[in-house]
Amino acid sequence: MVSFEPAVSVVVPVRNEADNIVPLIDEIVAALDGRWAYEIIYINDGSTDATADRLAAVMKQRPNLRQLRHAASAGQSAAVRSGVRAARGAIVATLDGDGQNNPVFLPDLIAAVENGGERIGLAAGQRVGRKDTGFKKLQSRIANKVRSTILHDGTRDTGCGLKAFRRDVFLMMPYFDGLHRFLPALMRREGYEIAYVDVIDRPRRAGVSNYGFFDRLWIGIMDLAGVWWLIRRKKPTPVATEVM
Repeated sequence: MVSFEPAVSVVVPVRNEADNIVPLIDEIVAALDGRWAYEIIYINDGSTDATADRLAAVMKQRPNLRQLRHAASAGQSAAVRSGVRAARGAIVATLDGDGQNNPVFLPDLIAAVENGGERIGLAAGQRVGRKDTGFKKLQSRIANKVRSTILHDGTRDTGCGLKAFRRDVFLMMPYFDGLHRFLPALMRREGYEIAYVDVIDRPRRAGVSNYGFFDRLWIGIMDLAGVWWLIRRKKPTPVATEVM
């Protein structure tokens, strides 16, 4: 159990990623040690492999590592939300647990939110040199074009797991399955600006993908319509002044 108040909480959703646990934690530590007081929160989303045991072993050596467990897999959005709700830091950084997101970019993302003051709500990683197949890249380009045209979120890549954001703003947002894929649009809906950081994608270290990709447009079409509706229904938040 963490006995201090961290400034940053790193949230990592995982499902059946036993072989990726130790190397990724080592990289997170190398990226953040000496820069911020931080905690690492792994959300074990119903894993059936040795993920829980690997995390338990590392927790004995790293007191700033925490593990939350879902009894059954609830999906990536639910895992991220569980981590953010449990986080103690005012700034939350996220990355995927498969090793494709390089933690070396975490400091740039965190600093972008920290230095942006009240104006910046989210720093979003934008992948370059993606390690996907040509077909998946084509799907992603089409999906991003359609999403950007409908939502006007100004973001070329919403599928990157590397993000940093203000915890209080995230928790103000309406929750739905797929929320993590629409953070830029929803942050703008709340009146915040987005900072962008180019990040370099890399191949998965071990295992296979456990979560679906928004690159498949037909999976996200209902979510896209729902977010469009939410944006259209948003009204300016009135300034309330207490009368004494």
